[in-house]
Amino acid sequence: MTDSKRKIIVAVTGASGSVYARKLIDRLCTLKQPPSEVAVVFSDTAMDIWEHEIGSPFEPLPPAKSYENNNFYSPFASGSSTFDTMIICPSSMGTLGRIAGGISDNLICRAADVMLKERRKLIIVPRETPYNLIHIRNMEILTQAGAIICPASPSFYSKPATIDDVVMTVVDRILTLAGFGEDSYHWMEDD
Repeated sequence: MTDSKRKIIVAVTGASGSVYARKLIDRLCTLKQPPSEVAVVFSDTAMDIWEHEIGSPFEPLPPAKSYENNNFYSPFASGSSTFDTMIICPSSMGTLGRIAGGISDNLICRAADVMLKERRKLIIVPRETPYNLIHIRNMEILTQAGAIICPASPSFYSKPATIDDVVMTVVDRILTLAGFGEDSYHWMEDD
């Protein structure tokens, strides 16, 4: 499947780290061959956190499209949809725990359940530290179910010079995991 035919879901929860979501969405929408759709879903508190941390409301630009978290009529609430990847960034531990427990009480959790049951790619980016045992066990359950846990832990191999550069080390890793790593830094590889 070419990138231009792919459909991606980006879920943003109430965890701190809206800058990761903003950079991820911006990057997905400006790829050389962007997905045909980037479906964006905010949890109940995520928009408030976004506005506090980013300083402005989210405004989707094509190919991004917003969906309400209580809209179970969204196409990706069903396994018959053609969305192939879901990225939850940042992910609160509450959302992670509900998904691990099989609780599909909102669109984010239902879409994650669909990704797992259909054996599609689910990338969860927790932005929490430190982890307690419940967090670790929930991440273990999700890993065993097929999800990829990618903590929002920046790397410094590329010698980032700005906060945006540091944020992009995480976003680039997410994009690589999702199959879009065209311009990402790769350790000890020639340009």
